[in-house]
Amino acid sequence: MTSMVRGAQLARLLGHWHALPGRRRSPDYAALAGTIRGLLADGRLPLAVRLPAERELAEALKVSRTTVTAAYRELRETGHLTSRRGAGSWTTLPGGHRVASSGLWTPTDDLDMIDLGCAALAAPAELVPAARAAAEELPRYLSDAGYHPTGIMELREAIARSYTERGLPTSADQIMVTSGTQHALDLVLRLTVPAGAGVLVESPTYPNALAALSARRARITTHGLDATGVTATGDDGEGWDADLLLGSLRQNRPRLAYLIPEFQNPTGHLMPAELRERVVAAAHASGTDLVVDESFVDLPLDGTPMPPPTAVFDRHSRVISIGGMSKPYWGGLRIGWVRASAPLVQRLAALRVGVDMASPVLEQLVAVHLLAAADSIVPARRAQLAAQRDALLAAVRDELPEWRVSVPHGGVTLWAELDGPVSSALARAAEEVGVRLAPGPRFGLDGTLERFLRLPFTLPAAVLTDAVHRIAAVRYDLDRASRRQWREPAVIA
Repeated sequence: MTSMVRGAQLARLLGHWHALPGRRRSPDYAALAGTIRGLLADGRLPLAVRLPAERELAEALKVSRTTVTAAYRELRETGHLTSRRGAGSWTTLPGGHRVASSGLWTPTDDLDMIDLGCAALAAPAELVPAARAAAEELPRYLSDAGYHPTGIMELREAIARSYTERGLPTSADQIMVTSGTQHALDLVLRLTVPAGAGVLVESPTYPNALAALSARRARITTHGLDATGVTATGDDGEGWDADLLLGSLRQNRPRLAYLIPEFQNPTGHLMPAELRERVVAAAHASGTDLVVDESFVDLPLDGTPMPPPTAVFDRHSRVISIGGMSKPYWGGLRIGWVRASAPLVQRLAALRVGVDMASPVLEQLVAVHLLAAADSIVPARRAQLAAQRDALLAAVRDELPEWRVSVPHGGVTLWAELDGPVSSALARAAEEVGVRLAPGPRFGLDGTLERFLRLPFTLPAAVLTDAVHRIAAVRYDLDRASRRQWREPAVIA
């Protein structure tokens, strides 16, 4: 049965959709169509949802039916709406588009777009030699069926060594190789989170984690992070309010908590060791499993000392660590992993057989060679990211001095607090000048975080500077609208 959105519901989602005054003023119907496309872009309006009838939406928005009719016609022309006489209109994906890793609709042939929705680096030069070496070693595995649900032994041993070197003794039996970090999270959720179970996440957090939790029909509660890392209680949580976080665990007793303690995505915060220890203790007391996403653990910048892994403080097999090759190496290499107790790894492997059997052997061999060269690859990546971060910070401070941005000491993203609740509107406007953004609401629940924007520094410095210049230009156009319009509170479902 196709789901549908009522006129009043869509009106709340649309918020301040009217055409803005300025150099590129558009008719109201075009502004309405553009705002609906924006809702599709940031994931708040899904595909295959039936939109309200033209008359119903016109009454909810208090506009003429002609305006809605023209907007729907434009959406049909751009491929965002499919209509059938007597049956209604449904949201669709335009032909020739794909779903980008940011969740935004991306034209497959749009090579001029600066994509700041994707926080990942291009492949390192060492990837091709690693692939060649892996291909030469592949014959060793061709005599069997090629299914290794927990991963090939040499890769599991290499990953286990990396944990041991960080101060967390680990055996290969505690490692399961997956097809990326997102796959690792999905498998853990399938095993540990029944439908309707409570899950605690940070806010803001990784959008694809929220999508995975929604797919499991989890009851999501949030712990709010401070944008600057300075908490209201003045503690040293580096963005996490320790009292509120621990209180949420004790009071809500969630089945699982998903945390990103190393250079949190998107804020860049680094959780101190003392809070990690307290979180593990509170999770044990409340019967909560902790899923710790370590995607950015290899990317400290400025010589930032790293706290011990969260699992160091685990004495009761409550901590499940997940990580992967995407951020320090390359997103196209779909290798991730789970570190957990050996019995849990075996349970995950049994569950995995019903999903994808095993990760590709050739890609696992490539990962082995890249991990062996980590001492040369990772420092170069850190130096590259530090230079690009500084260039992005300088551009934002020069072009958008009203924005508030703290300096992240690791990871790949800035979390900017804007000078108004205009994140989604800015993302729509920036698309017109060739910059793709992931607006703040994608990183939270129910359309919140409109005052924030994630800016990754994974592109070359010159490209980042150009992108900020374009963003500043369209931000100026938004300023031409009445300031009161942006300061009025809006309900976003």
